[in-house]
Amino acid sequence: QVQLVESGGGTVQPGGSLDLSCAVSGSSLDSYTIGWFHKVPGKERGGVSCINNIDGRTYYGDSVKARFTISRNNDKNTVHLQISSLQVEDTGTYFCAAARGLAVEHCDSWRWFDHWGQGTHLNVSS
Repeated sequence: QVQLVESGGGTVQPGGSLDLSCAVSGSSLDSYTIGWFHKVPGKERGGVSCINNIDGRTYYGDSVKARFTISRNNDKNTVHLQISSLQVEDTGTYFCAAARGLAVEHCDSWRWFDHWGQGTHLNVSS
């Protein structure tokens, strides 16, 4: 059973940077696509980024392309989401999720993902 644990959330001022981590256990990253999703109250989880660990392709939502960078560390079985130029709108809970072999074209929808972490909260505030 794949398990995911997010970390790195907190309170950051607008314009700042942050690195969120997703630690994966129970399986290696090799066969999975790992996605990051953003959730705010009253809205569905929105896909912000993902990485396919088979072909290395990545996906970024249109609103985050210039500011978010996803990367993986296969030795540590972790996936990272670096966020720069933080905006108040980035506030929310960030979840990482896993789907076996999912093409990155599907990363905009949480419905394709089978395994989820508990989330880490980010508050962008001055």
